[in-house]
Amino acid sequence: MTKEELALEVIARLKKEYPDADCTLDYDQAWKLLVSVRLAAQCTDARVNVVVEELYAKFPDLESLAQAEPEEIEEIVRPCGLGKSKARDISACMRMLRDVYNGKVPDDFDELLKLPGVGRKSANLVMGDVFGKPAIVTDTHCIRLTNRIGLVDQIKDPKKVEMALWKIIPPEEGSDFCHRLVYHGRDVCTARTKPYCGKCCLEDICKKQGLSS
Repeated sequence: MTKEELALEVIARLKKEYPDADCTLDYDQAWKLLVSVRLAAQCTDARVNVVVEELYAKFPDLESLAQAEPEEIEEIVRPCGLGKSKARDISACMRMLRDVYNGKVPDDFDELLKLPGVGRKSANLVMGDVFGKPAIVTDTHCIRLTNRIGLVDQIKDPKKVEMALWKIIPPEEGSDFCHRLVYHGRDVCTARTKPYCGKCCLEDICKKQGLSS
């Protein structure tokens, strides 16, 4: 089985297993997704979803958050860890959106990368989830699972994994595929325990066959 054939089979099986998988960060506007994905670094999505409720209660729109001092933001987002750097990035990002992009999140990948605190993972998430454009989000679940399954060969660098997956994942499948990897990585192909291969829908085609990467 070629990597392209393996990729299509993995996509099909995960689609059947997790038909409704989507982003696990709560948001109803594009700028809020940028805030949440920055807070999610080294923090669970569940905690982020709780913390942003308090953040938006005090700063309900992009303009008010852009006007806030980083210290005010830090006080609220501290439970997510790395409070100072995250608050600084969020503040600078909101101000840039206000001052350069007229309060709108750009729908261009390279423009997104110009925003403070936004890397390839965040930009891809926004491109796929907000704008419905081809995207591959190489978070820790994606990197771990694609290596274990055999879609990539011992590649740990996020950008290199992304580039390798672009060659074998149909563009229109990339965003949802990555969301399903998150669900599968949390429930079955776990990081902190031995993977639950006995209940894995990919067991017979997985390269690792139960061995941790």
